[in-house]
Amino acid sequence: MRYNFMNDYNECAHARILAAIAEANREQDDSYGMDGRCAHARALIQARLGGAQSDVHFVVGGTQANLTIIAASIKPYQGVVCAESGHINVHETGAIEATGHKVLPLPTTNGKITAEQIAQLVAAHYADANAEHMVQPGMVYLSQPTEVGTVYSREELRAISRVCLLYGMPLYVDGARLGNAFAAEGADVFLPELARYASAFSIGGTKMGALFGEALVINDPALKKDFRYHIKQRGGMLAKGRLLGIQFETLFADGLYDEIGRHAVQQAQKIASGVRAKGYDLFVDSPTNQVFPILPRELLSTLANDFGYAFWQVFDAEHDVVRFCTSWATPPEMVDALLDSIPAKR
Repeated sequence: MRYNFMNDYNECAHARILAAIAEANREQDDSYGMDGRCAHARALIQARLGGAQSDVHFVVGGTQANLTIIAASIKPYQGVVCAESGHINVHETGAIEATGHKVLPLPTTNGKITAEQIAQLVAAHYADANAEHMVQPGMVYLSQPTEVGTVYSREELRAISRVCLLYGMPLYVDGARLGNAFAAEGADVFLPELARYASAFSIGGTKMGALFGEALVINDPALKKDFRYHIKQRGGMLAKGRLLGIQFETLFADGLYDEIGRHAVQQAQKIASGVRAKGYDLFVDSPTNQVFPILPRELLSTLANDFGYAFWQVFDAEHDVVRFCTSWATPPEMVDALLDSIPAKR
């Protein structure tokens, strides 16, 4: 059997989520996210925010969440700052630009950007005599974890938040794989920190065992008013919104969200350790559920017969960087089989 490490949404959904949906199938409730299931899911999330008075909304997908919050947060002449590898810059088909907002990418070697980079970019803009003829940096976008699996520390997040406050820019954190960041070794950014330092953030469901769905958490009071209008206008208001509520209710009722993150990260780190033990280097040191080994092209063509993986980039004339991605559903025996198929480096 060929096993796919291509991404963390190869399977449909965690069995407990499917069971919860089936159990509630004949329930009647209000529509458009105003049902009891969504209300309970909101309360479960809010209870983990460390006392923050945040609003919680549910939408279907990650790109939809990103474009909705960004379009709602900044003025027509403003753009959003992010890492050059950021999802909104490279994997959303220009969705942010389609809302009328330019993406302003910053260089990165590890998926992260720094407070210093952001401050330099914004200061340079306002120091330019022709500033009003250019797109104004109006918002900062981060991913936690990043597109290469790295995570921001509490101090890094705090420093970026300070720069954003200094220049009056909302800070948004894309948490499509947030549970994996929570499970990373040494992690010190959890929901209370995100509620404290970010203007808004998302909690991913699609890549964390749900059929679909993302929770948008709005912390900044200035962004809360009429946010449901923005969701509706961007096509994000699901008529059967209870399907989102049931899934997040299940994820947060008894620790399933954290359990899923721990399993995915444990399996990924087993791959990372095994690859290193075989003598191969990693392109980036990711403590989450994405592993980026540098492997010989000849070996990769053989592995492809039995395992799916994502090509990342060419490394040199004989090696490529690829990604192995684990999830809630990754069987430990498949991780063992993958490592058994990788010979020691000669």
